[in-house]
Amino acid sequence: MSTDSKSDVALSASRIRGFFEGPNTIGNSTPFWIVFAVAVAGLAAYPQLTDPFTIRLTTRYLALAFLALSLCFVWGYCGVLSFGQVAFFGVAAYTFGAIGINFSSAAGVTAALFGAIVVGTAFAALLGYFMFYGGVRDVYVTIITLVVALVLHTFTAQTAGSQWAIGEARLGGFDGMTGIPDLTLGFGSTAIVFDEVTTLYYALLVSLVATYLGLRVLVNSRFGMTMVAVREDETRTATFGYNVPFIKLVVFTIGGALAAAGGVFYASWGNYIDPSRFAIAFAALPVVWVSVGGRESLLGAIGATLLIERMRTGLSDGVGGVIGSEWALVIVGGLLLFVILVMPAGVAPYLDRAGKRILDRFSDDSTPSSPTEEVVNDD
Repeated sequence: MSTDSKSDVALSASRIRGFFEGPNTIGNSTPFWIVFAVAVAGLAAYPQLTDPFTIRLTTRYLALAFLALSLCFVWGYCGVLSFGQVAFFGVAAYTFGAIGINFSSAAGVTAALFGAIVVGTAFAALLGYFMFYGGVRDVYVTIITLVVALVLHTFTAQTAGSQWAIGEARLGGFDGMTGIPDLTLGFGSTAIVFDEVTTLYYALLVSLVATYLGLRVLVNSRFGMTMVAVREDETRTATFGYNVPFIKLVVFTIGGALAAAGGVFYASWGNYIDPSRFAIAFAALPVVWVSVGGRESLLGAIGATLLIERMRTGLSDGVGGVIGSEWALVIVGGLLLFVILVMPAGVAPYLDRAGKRILDRFSDDSTPSSPTEEVVNDD
């Protein structure tokens, strides 16, 4: 390859990277993108290296990663701490089940996919409108969103009777809604049904990587800068003429859409959804994932979700039953406390700073000394 061709390739790569890099994201260097590409390639090869049961569990973690991204986007970049992300997650899951069970054709399940995300997004927009245009701020947003999740938990838990049904779809009370169809995309004989463990895994992996890259573009855009300004100083941002309630509403709605997508993927993964997805124990998990990974790191939120959920599953299976689950909660709580005390910004920003120091030291060591320095050294 000629020198000019190499320069053109490097320029094209630099332009592409420019879409995904900026001051609001961690990882704006060539080494980061190399590691990122290797990690994605490793996740793509993972199903070929392990058993179907492990692939199925990992697919669940990928679905939960959308929930983590939703909170990271809302809390980390706009300063809105919401416990209600699980509400949009659960509402979308129940909606997908209700539509998919009643319209079980390929077109019906495809409509259920998009319809459920629309319902979850609309629910977030409605709740956000009343909160932000009603002057609700700071900790009161956290309280209201948590209360909404707990109300949904209480309601869905008491829907065990046969009268609690939407057409053929029974809500099921504590037992949950069963018979939710597999994820399907398309119409008629051309539809793609993700009914195998590996195909669903790849569908979620591609969706997650695309969502992550899209969010990188968004948070580094002009709107992303405005989000961060609201997070840093809401009053001062308003004095510059920005409509702060509207900005919060848009961010909260996008976060609701991300959580709703995770809910649809989760319901199609297990063909099941139950009221525990609204419970306080589950509502607290996204806060743990994002706090440990880093509130201002989208990739940190994803990584923390995958690792913490894998650890929780391993403890539950290894120690056994309820005792293992209790130990998992204790260890997760201890991990959260440790990170808050030692690395308040989260693990990902800490690793990013450490990596930069190593690269800087390596660059300094590999830089040839000047002739003057060589003379001084020889003396």
